[in-house]
Amino acid sequence: MNVMNYQFTSDQLLWGGIILALLVVIAVAAYMEHRKTRTIKLRSRFGSEYDRAVKQSGSSGRAEAKLENRSTRVQTLVIRDLGVTEHDRFVTEWYALQSRFVDHPKSSVTDADDLINALLEARGYPQVPFEQRADDLSVTYPRVMEDYRQAHAIAVRLGRAEATTEELRAAMIQYRAIFDEIVQPQKSHEALAAS
Repeated sequence: MNVMNYQFTSDQLLWGGIILALLVVIAVAAYMEHRKTRTIKLRSRFGSEYDRAVKQSGSSGRAEAKLENRSTRVQTLVIRDLGVTEHDRFVTEWYALQSRFVDHPKSSVTDADDLINALLEARGYPQVPFEQRADDLSVTYPRVMEDYRQAHAIAVRLGRAEATTEELRAAMIQYRAIFDEIVQPQKSHEALAAS
């Protein structure tokens, strides 16, 4: 067996160390740029949901992983647009519900929450607890998530305590914003990823 014996000069070792250090710096810089781009993309896509996820998770890295998991989960769902008849039925139900608000504000808010749930189910979102539903919905409709969470909190609170007339009115306005978004045809996942 012929064993080769290599001996490096101090200049070769120095240059090897410099090259290795440069490769490490380039790798770290590429990783940091990737993280920065990922953060910008997720913050842009999720808006206030990004900040909420960071606050809940305690770090941007964990929050970003959770947001990406949400996106992956929603991609596995079969979300569909409403047919014309379904769309018209939901719009009619919304207007009827809205017109009852003046005389029956509490039941109208509760009914609005139920109508949103029925609309989501018709679109293909699964029947899951509210937080999971909100997480799923945030992937496609991040702009209305704060409204959705606040309106739902008021609707749930109605069973335990009194809500003021102003809170009920605000909840109906928030539910209207949510309804207007989710009754429309869904953007494609490609369009969402680009936004």
